Amino acid sequence: MSKQYTYSFHFITLLVVLLLCFVINICLGSVNISFIKTIQALFGTVTEDSSYYIIWEYRLPKAITAILVGGGLSLSGLLMQTLFRNPLAGPYVLGISSGASLGAALLIMGTSLFSGVFTFSTFNDISLAIASSLGSFLVLSLVLVVAAKVKDTMALLIIGLMFGSITAAIVSVLSYFSKAEKLQQYIFWSFGSLGNLSWMQLLIIALCAITGIFLSIISIKPLNAFLLGENYAKSLGIGLKKSRYIIIVATGLLAGSITAFAGPIAFVGLAVPHISKQIFNTTDHKIQIPAVLCCGAILMLLCDTIAQLPGSVSVLPINAITSIFGAPVVIWLLVRKRKMIF
Repeated sequence: MSKQYTYSFHFITLLVVLLLCFVINICLGSVNISFIKTIQALFGTVTEDSSYYIIWEYRLPKAITAILVGGGLSLSGLLMQTLFRNPLAGPYVLGISSGASLGAALLIMGTSLFSGVFTFSTFNDISLAIASSLGSFLVLSLVLVVAAKVKDTMALLIIGLMFGSITAAIVSVLSYFSKAEKLQQYIFWSFGSLGNLSWMQLLIIALCAITGIFLSIISIKPLNAFLLGENYAKSLGIGLKKSRYIIIVATGLLAGSITAFAGPIAFVGLAVPHISKQIFNTTDHKIQIPAVLCCGAILMLLCDTIAQLPGSVSVLPINAITSIFGAPVVIWLLVRKRKMIF
């Protein structure tokens, strides 16, 4: 059996599983909707039923958000693991998530330091997303400035981690002086959420994701070269600084926009690249880029389906579910293959 046939079979299987997970995610919830009714509502053949309103106003945006979040974080994790040649690198190693958290913390808890001047009720989800975006953009800008002055990629990784430590320290100080109500609001934001996004917010995430995917595709050759080291990449005539910039910007767009609108969602970006490498048994980014997009979307849809506890009005934090149910999958794959592909 040729490699091309194997890859095609795997991709077709993933797309079928993705479609099934997408429909199942829409079917299940506090009010279970039958598979037939879901299909009819999606194609607009039934518009007067209450299920139509539930699907189009709540569940469809949430399912699309899960696909964008899972695919985007997985791709940014792959980019970081390749750039730093570190299997433990994830989409947030450059401090982008910490920057978004700082922006959210300043908006939510910073007002506690100016009691009587601001109240949180003057803010809404959009202003929270803007604050998170500004925080992630600020850290990304600092990383890009440092990337222009630092030649060693490992030094850039350490500096990114230091940026994350600084922002986390500021958030800790804000938490210490914050009122309990504000602290609780920030904690709920840090749990991550795929719901409550408007179609306009989804469009913004989609545009950032498309741009990040495009930058990743044009970087396939440098990414494959980086797997064998920067000296090898330089010998192929690849501009290290330019390629590094493009990869960092792609990661910033993907991880920054997702964190701003959905909160910091852990594990997915770290684990999914390893899952896709075990499935496809290759590190070629021509295969891995679409593979991680599919695997990440599937994992996120499954975790969201579990988190919304079908038949119950309660919803579990998506951040907890991604780790609880995702980690055993990675452990099982590594034990089954007996080696890690990197």
